[in-house]
Amino acid sequence: MPAYPQHYFRNPLNIPIFLAGNFGECRPGHFHSGMDIKTNGEENQSVYAAAAGYVSRIKMDKGGFGHAIYITHPNGYTTLYAHLNNFVPELQNYLRHEQYKQEKWDIDISFTASQFPVKKGQQIAWSGNTGGSTAPHLHFEIRDNKTEHPLNPELFGLPFIDKEAPIPHELAIYDMDRSIYEQSPQIFSLQKRNKMYFPKRDTIISYSADAGVGLNIDDYMDGSTNTLAFYSAKLFLDDSLQSEIILDNIGYEETRYINAYADYKTKETEGKWMQCFFKLPGNKLDHIYHHLNTRNGVLLLSEGKTYKIRIEIKDAKQNISIVSFYLKYPEPYATPVPNDCSLFKTNQNNSFIKENVMFSLDHETLYDDICFRFDKKPTPDAYSEIFMLHHSYVPVHHSFELKIKPNKVIPFDLHDKIALMYTDGKDTSGKAAWPADKGWYKASVRNFGTYWLVADTTAPQIKSTMKNGADMSKASQVLFTVKDELTSVKHYRGEIDGKWVCFEQHDDSFFYNFDEHCPKGKHELIFTASDENNNTQTVHYTFIR
Repeated sequence: MPAYPQHYFRNPLNIPIFLAGNFGECRPGHFHSGMDIKTNGEENQSVYAAAAGYVSRIKMDKGGFGHAIYITHPNGYTTLYAHLNNFVPELQNYLRHEQYKQEKWDIDISFTASQFPVKKGQQIAWSGNTGGSTAPHLHFEIRDNKTEHPLNPELFGLPFIDKEAPIPHELAIYDMDRSIYEQSPQIFSLQKRNKMYFPKRDTIISYSADAGVGLNIDDYMDGSTNTLAFYSAKLFLDDSLQSEIILDNIGYEETRYINAYADYKTKETEGKWMQCFFKLPGNKLDHIYHHLNTRNGVLLLSEGKTYKIRIEIKDAKQNISIVSFYLKYPEPYATPVPNDCSLFKTNQNNSFIKENVMFSLDHETLYDDICFRFDKKPTPDAYSEIFMLHHSYVPVHHSFELKIKPNKVIPFDLHDKIALMYTDGKDTSGKAAWPADKGWYKASVRNFGTYWLVADTTAPQIKSTMKNGADMSKASQVLFTVKDELTSVKHYRGEIDGKWVCFEQHDDSFFYNFDEHCPKGKHELIFTASDENNNTQTVHYTFIR
């Protein structure tokens, strides 16, 4: 294990640590970067500085970490505390002053070492459920100041009890002669016998001399039913180490490689996180693989020979589970040859141009080769055909510019009111598309799937239970629900008596907690919201406080 300082950081809460999530967990589009510490299902638990240092940053975000505090420590680390409610008064008052000064709720403020020094165990905030949180908890991270990479907090000697070993649920075997996206792996349930895990079939047949192995696996801790991630895993072929994975030290600039580390297609089609012991050609997240054979973890099998496979999985407390089985490649099998498609190669630039649709992918966009498939169909309700650009279960790493040319004349007054719609077959969303050269429209996208152009002339819909002329003397806040039909709310502003007031956004909710900027008396409230295509809705209320 890394030589991180032990017991330098304390529990940031005054209740025992029970985890709802831990470092390295597979999450949509990223590895989880810290500990999610339970707060007894409640908000407003006191949150304390884990060590001496100074508050170096506070950040307010409608998603992500919500209300967050960063503390820089003299030993070369920074701790992050996220999904908070209010900060302690000194910080909260400073934040509010800056918000009114900038007339902006979602701000990001950095501090010098002398402004807000803290001692170990000093209260800094109260826990909450803000940002991208789905239940009350505290997200806690420890970062390396030099790289700004989050590290695994479980390796720093924080006090929690964990005597439960990881539980592997399923085993996946891949044909590595084929792209991971042009196949479905063989999946086998695992059963526990004598403290080890086995598939029902002792010997598994590989359809290729090049075999890949993946596991659907969860870890648990004492006193919590939440699923967690393992810390390390080793794959052996006849007692020869082929692959070793350690989940620690993953930066935010590289966390999206979760889509290459795990089998994205199986996750999207079957809902299972298969974590792979081989490294795809386009996976640049090298340092979590502490050992790989010369074939990036792919197993080379000789025809007719049976191999013993052993996988050792440990959590951060060194609780261990072992998976054991035999793998055999009896004879060559015919590998299906894709047809009626365009071959896109990993680590190369790839372009696609058809009538009325085009895009280019840079050499770092794909994780594995794909047989790109395209289709289109007309629709009377759109300004373009509907274009099926491959499958949404194939991930891309970088955003790319998609251009679509309308197949009907767009009226002049709608030139800047066009939205690019997208569906993966389950959900539909939209974003503003902008005119490009020669009649094309363009937008930055980050998924394969189905796209088309529509006109967007509908302003966001603003709703409230508040009545005009209402007596709000006993109310603590004003709340609006704002939804946009096609895109998203890009700008909003609330004013009382012609002056900006601090409305906070959380999902579709926009609320203002009454403060000194709204004294007792009669007031006029104006709230305005605009979408990505600058369609704007404004509501007016008078009220008494």
